[in-house]
Amino acid sequence: MASQASLLLQKQLKDLCKHPVDGFSAGLVDESNLFEWSVTIIGPQDTLYEGGFFNAIMSFPENYPNSPPTVRFTTEIWHPNVYSDGKVCISILHPPGDDPNGYECANERWSPVHTVESIILSIISMLSSPNDESPANVEAAKEWREKRDEFKKRVSRCVRRSQEM
Repeated sequence: MASQASLLLQKQLKDLCKHPVDGFSAGLVDESNLFEWSVTIIGPQDTLYEGGFFNAIMSFPENYPNSPPTVRFTTEIWHPNVYSDGKVCISILHPPGDDPNGYECANERWSPVHTVESIILSIISMLSSPNDESPANVEAAKEWREKRDEFKKRVSRCVRRSQEM
């Protein structure tokens, strides 16, 4: 199983190197480990995150693509869909099948058709439009809804700090 995952990750890495995608860069944390990637997401234009450089680690399970990777920002980021430890919470990164809590349809959750590119593009989209209905960071979601100016200030601080790294 691990060899199938390794081959697929090798192919996706090769494709991204040959055909880079605007908005992010991705590569291996360590050349000897295909299962841990370093990702830098550039804050999307016309969003509060514009101009930021947000680093993350994408960790793939041995049974990838049958199970989703985890993505954790290592750069400070303030967002309703990012836990305080930096872990990203979006539907496509949730295990496949029906949601035990009934919040998501099975077709919104992980599917083996997702690639590193589609995952990162979904995270970029998340930065553009937070989902405050089922937040990972309740405090950020509350601030997003009720104190938008405070939210903007906190995000602005994160963007500034990300530029200094």
